[in-house]
Amino acid sequence: MTDLETREPAPRQDNRDPALFGQTPSQTVGPFFHYGLPWKGGADLVGQSEMGARPDLFAEEHWLLNLSAPTGTPQGAVIEIAGRVLDAEGAPVVDAMIEIWQANAAGRYHALDDDRDDVPIDPHFIGFGRAAVDAEGVYRFRTILPGRVPGPGNSLQAPHVAVSVFGRGLIKRLATRLYFEGAAGNDEDPVLACVPAERRGTLIAQQRGEGLWWLDLRLAGADETVFFDL
Repeated sequence: MTDLETREPAPRQDNRDPALFGQTPSQTVGPFFHYGLPWKGGADLVGQSEMGARPDLFAEEHWLLNLSAPTGTPQGAVIEIAGRVLDAEGAPVVDAMIEIWQANAAGRYHALDDDRDDVPIDPHFIGFGRAAVDAEGVYRFRTILPGRVPGPGNSLQAPHVAVSVFGRGLIKRLATRLYFEGAAGNDEDPVLACVPAERRGTLIAQQRGEGLWWLDLRLAGADETVFFDL
């Protein structure tokens, strides 16, 4: 019998063997949003401005994407919503990205599964937008003041905008809502009613001048924004 035949087989090792590599280290997400996801006009749901992406982060020769072709003028009151994205210390988060999804002025989402014949779809309003924050951590959208949509038990929800936050260190998006100070239905909205009274203010935008609604999004710390489990 040869030495080769009597030799003990070497223990099998592969890329899952902790003896070789140990625990895989954690890794945060981004920041890469400004370069691939926001687009020119992505934050302007009613017009043809370039709101949404940050031209200061692109070389001029890469600032080539065209704006969406206009289909018409959406119905409803044109507003802007804006605010800062802040960390636990209150410092601006300068590499975040925000998405919004909302109903039109009549209170209907642009969705094929909505069969309410009495509430019209606005063919010129999609209701989705995406924006990178600027160098001061400020997001900004130009959109339509949404109408009230149905809630549980034949109730009506208060006018609101669904907001998603993407950022460095966030493996999953953070989901929240933006309501409007003094809007009809705030006192009876079924989602706001689930939020402790002392924290509801983190979801309610304040009016700053004509047509501008401001809501800071605080990711942690004092006055942290209420985020919802998905």
